[in-house]
Amino acid sequence: MSEPEVLVGTSGGIGRIRLNRPRQINALTVPMMHTIAAALDDFAADDGVSGVELTGAGDRGLCAGADVRALRELVLAGGDVREFFETEYGVNLQVAGYPKPYRAVMTGVTMGGGLGLSAHGSERIVDATSRLAMPETQIGLFPDVFISPLLARMPGEVGTHLALTGASVNATDAVRLGLADEIAGPAPEPDAGLTGGWIADCYTGDDPAEIIGRLAGHADPAARAAAAELRSRSPLSVAVTLEAVRRAAGISQLPDLFAQELALAVRLATGPDFAEGVRAQLVDRDRRPRWSHTGLEDVSRAEVLSYFDPL
Repeated sequence: MSEPEVLVGTSGGIGRIRLNRPRQINALTVPMMHTIAAALDDFAADDGVSGVELTGAGDRGLCAGADVRALRELVLAGGDVREFFETEYGVNLQVAGYPKPYRAVMTGVTMGGGLGLSAHGSERIVDATSRLAMPETQIGLFPDVFISPLLARMPGEVGTHLALTGASVNATDAVRLGLADEIAGPAPEPDAGLTGGWIADCYTGDDPAEIIGRLAGHADPAARAAAAELRSRSPLSVAVTLEAVRRAAGISQLPDLFAQELALAVRLATGPDFAEGVRAQLVDRDRRPRWSHTGLEDVSRAEVLSYFDPL
């Protein structure tokens, strides 16, 4: 008998949730999220449980995010992806509004849906192995799981840079930028690439084509490297992501973002770039996606706005 993909139990008055797909860096499926949601409900109602701790099995990370390969197969089979995102976002909101202390141990890879399970908690612990990111523009999606308000509040447009490029941050920068609260053990040096004035210089405004132009023409080589990264991402995803981050700056309550998150996720997952992005990154691994647009200049404002229409 194989072990469950989520291990649930209690010890020392703490409810324990352990993601248990180490070979997949604990990538999330719908059944896993149903198990997590039920466990959170049970722990909230149990007077003998004073708090919850989330961990991940294996030595590679807490959670690499959603099982996007399985999601791609569902899309290619003509299935309905809405249940996946509704379930995931419901759990994210449970975490954000949890009535008891919720401690997430964000070791190693903690990305995408893994951040959705951890960054909204009340106690977010990182260490020297932690690498946090929202790399969705690499696969034709957008930084979802209600992370866009956190990105929008980061100083000096760093959040915009992280959202558009999918760049990762270490433990020290995660605490500085508001994605984590405490570093367990030795703290790594901050990433010098996230402190340059070029980020604030280049990532202003609402036009992604202008942003990449400023990056490409900047004197700092880090800016030019960011331009090259952006050119490799889905142009549609980059344009939609920029609009999502700008809109998130005005969001005060995460539930107010649910309809937008769902509309963007369903449309992008079933749109032209998601299946191709996952193919290139995770299936064939050729890293040569054939995006639906040749560049950011080819993505119209009207097309971007259409993704934000309510479902």
